[in-house]
Amino acid sequence: MSLVKINQLLAAIAPNPFYQRKTGGLTAVSSLAEFSEKVPFTTKAELAADQLAHPPYGSNLTYPLENYSRFHQTSGTSGQPMTWLDDPAGWDWLCESWAWVWQKAGVTKGQAAFFPFSFGPFLGFWAGFESANSLGIRTIPAGGLTSENRLKMMARLRPEVLCCTPTYGLRLAELADDARALGVQKLIVAGEPGGSLPEVRARLSAAWGAEIIDHHGMTETGPVTVTDPSDPGRLLVRHESYYCEVINQDEQGVGELVLTTLGRHGSPLLRYRTGDLVQPDSDFALQGGIIGRADDMVVVRGVNLYPGAVEEVVRSVPSILEYEVLIEEVNSMAEVRLRAEGQGTAELQNRLREVFNLRIPVEQVPTGTLERFEMKSQRWRKHF
Repeated sequence: MSLVKINQLLAAIAPNPFYQRKTGGLTAVSSLAEFSEKVPFTTKAELAADQLAHPPYGSNLTYPLENYSRFHQTSGTSGQPMTWLDDPAGWDWLCESWAWVWQKAGVTKGQAAFFPFSFGPFLGFWAGFESANSLGIRTIPAGGLTSENRLKMMARLRPEVLCCTPTYGLRLAELADDARALGVQKLIVAGEPGGSLPEVRARLSAAWGAEIIDHHGMTETGPVTVTDPSDPGRLLVRHESYYCEVINQDEQGVGELVLTTLGRHGSPLLRYRTGDLVQPDSDFALQGGIIGRADDMVVVRGVNLYPGAVEEVVRSVPSILEYEVLIEEVNSMAEVRLRAEGQGTAELQNRLREVFNLRIPVEQVPTGTLERFEMKSQRWRKHF
């Protein structure tokens, strides 16, 4: 099935200037191996450079500009934001993938989903919001409100589903008198790897008395994965929509996820290096979710530190409310230290040493000192 869809994709995007240059006008392959052999990787840096060379939208557009009706852009957490356009057919394809997320999460017609943030230009929950509408799920937008007023709104309307980042789910629970009393049954979390981390998932579930469903995707690709209903530490990939590869795998099978979007013909991606580190199993589901990002890993005295692994340790100490990681260069080597709110900083420092066999200093700071995030958190701060 993937080969059929890849050939449909190659034929459909023949007019696309960006991929004409990259593939030499390739319009069909005889096998998946030939596809991987003949089609080079696409990188975020390459796409960003193309948009600078062909402003404002770049040359990765299969159709004339007037065919596109949707505009979005990336969050820009790893560089300048990239713009992204979709024609109606491509947008429908994205919403179908989000409908799959809703179905796997067990959200049904007549239930209400609460979106406690301003969507801005980011794609993710725009597609989720519109897909939910089409399925008969009652959608409640709560952008432009304070966190306190969002909690009051939830107490009044009693939505069954809350859609947010893991960080903001914890923040709302911190502010609520009793988040469990709000009646939320499910949290669909995205934007960060926390929803597949056992300690983060357990803390969210305990705070809300709710099931935690992880989901991941990107503006460039659309919705890619959702929690396996039978195994909350495993992400299912929507293989109907993506041809997936994993490259540069280590001895544990962890490698970088590479995606080809099979139905987004107007703004396609062929063999896109996502930067997401994953460990696929025999069914090509992702064990442990998104393990980290290739560009976020820091090597400290020979030990590879990933943000998700550090967060897992932090969330195992219940008294830690918020934290940040400072990465500095000392004598041409990376050194890491944490700042944290809460009474458990000594315990956290001990646990970090036990898990990573490193002394990672943890400084206690007053409650309210550290930044809170509604969208993607930016807790790792490099100072070199």
